[in-house]
Amino acid sequence: MKITTRDIPPRAAWALEQAGVHPLLARLYAARGVNAMDELDEGLNRLLPPAGLRGSAEAATLLADAIARDQRLCIVADYDCDGATACAVGIRGLRLLGARHVAYIVPDRVRDGYGLTAPIAQRVKDSGADVLITVDNGIASIDGVAHARALGLQVLVTDHHLPASELPQADVIVNPNQPGCGFESKSIAGVGVMFYVLLALRSELRTRGVFTAQNQPKLDTLLPMVAMGTVADVVRLDANNRRLVAQGLKRVRAGALPAGMAGLFSAAGRSAPVATTFDFGFALGPRINAAGRLSDMTLGIECLLTDDPQKAAELARQLDAINRERREIEGDMRAQAMEIAESLFEDGEEPPPAICVFDPDFHEGVVGIVASRIKDKLHRPTFVFAASQAPGKEHELKGSGRSIPGFHLRDALDLVAKRHPGVLLRFGGHAMAAGCTVAEEHLDTFEQALAEVAMQWLDAATLQRRLETDGPLAPEYRRVDLVDTLHKEVWGQGFAPPVFSEELDVVSQRLVGEKHLALKLLHQGTPIDGIWFNHTDNLPARARMAFRLDADEWNGTRKLKFLIEGVETPAR
Repeated sequence: MKITTRDIPPRAAWALEQAGVHPLLARLYAARGVNAMDELDEGLNRLLPPAGLRGSAEAATLLADAIARDQRLCIVADYDCDGATACAVGIRGLRLLGARHVAYIVPDRVRDGYGLTAPIAQRVKDSGADVLITVDNGIASIDGVAHARALGLQVLVTDHHLPASELPQADVIVNPNQPGCGFESKSIAGVGVMFYVLLALRSELRTRGVFTAQNQPKLDTLLPMVAMGTVADVVRLDANNRRLVAQGLKRVRAGALPAGMAGLFSAAGRSAPVATTFDFGFALGPRINAAGRLSDMTLGIECLLTDDPQKAAELARQLDAINRERREIEGDMRAQAMEIAESLFEDGEEPPPAICVFDPDFHEGVVGIVASRIKDKLHRPTFVFAASQAPGKEHELKGSGRSIPGFHLRDALDLVAKRHPGVLLRFGGHAMAAGCTVAEEHLDTFEQALAEVAMQWLDAATLQRRLETDGPLAPEYRRVDLVDTLHKEVWGQGFAPPVFSEELDVVSQRLVGEKHLALKLLHQGTPIDGIWFNHTDNLPARARMAFRLDADEWNGTRKLKFLIEGVETPAR
């Protein structure tokens, strides 16, 4: 691992500090590209206007007409946290804006696969719906949209995934990544796209005289779910996404959150009044995701839709139990998958440029998580495959991939598909995460083809893991109150949480819980406790370390500690 330090533009840091930003935060923000105080304005009036999102005005017209005709609307959701929150936001928002008949269908990961398919379209039609709305999917559903239109359904696609060369023939498409869309926040999550459609719809209803600015429904009640879905989907937290998340966090901390989210905070043992982006990404999000991985995402959506605290608490407990089961399955599968991955190269050798792992016993619901763990450890683009459980598709393998900086995973799949027609039955995704389906007989071809692309696109510098940090921690900031100051801010993908780095002396080290390294360190001559989770190898007496600030509480006393993120190792 190579530990690097972000550049801190001195003028930007000085300007932020002069404007009243805490000196440490000023430095951190400047290093992340913030140049002026107005970029930190989290006000709702600073959100990008919906008019800039291509298709939002047409979507608003379609939905306003449907509401005026008292038509039946049906949302086709996705089975991850972004899709679940987008569905719940859509249903709650449309009802607030006057729609009386709003239902949803969420595909089953195993039986239905991903996105709007022809059978799903048929189910929507059979439900009596007039309008089909996709959330967090649909941009790749050429056949599904065509079938829905042939059945007489109006189709509104809301999505954020990267489109292929052919777009579905929907009545309206709202996707910031579609050709011709000038919306600045290309990284907005699926739930964010749906929220923007609702903003546009409310504006259209004002124009029609249905509401006034004074009596229009407050859509900001949806922001806690928008924030959770945005963070859980690990999209880049650009300025607009940070505002959405900050506004959601503000309401959660004030107690203005749906009953289901309150239930999830309780089930996860977290506290809503001091909620952080970490809670969304690592406590609430995984519990919603677990339903789609191992059970039925209807559980997660119903948890977010109910206003009954007792029902919410019970659903949250069920989701927590499913998440515990997911962790057990993942733990066993991760150990097996890591063993397979590490068998691909000899001790002392570098791993291959890309990694593919498959075992007939793998569970398709957790392949993405396991791919992420292997990618984190070996720093290589990684695909993990499981046999499809869908009836009649037992010969198909469903894979989930995770990538490293410098390797655009969806573009790599596109190139594999062009070079080897027929190998990929389906694929889609983003730069850092993607999914695909291959026939089992073609797995070796896919593995070789992906490795070829990786060899062409990746060089030695890209293949070396780099941990970008904020440099040394000044002694005056070695305080427990700074932990709270930092935790309150909005951090995430593309706006990384603060990690400091410098040489530290190791006074003592011991294993705790058989897999964590507890440390006594010297930071600029001052003793401090540290811990390196999931690491068992002893450290040298002095090493350059990357660390985050955290606090331990014991008998009412809080004490600062360093969470070790990595230790610099010499290049091979």
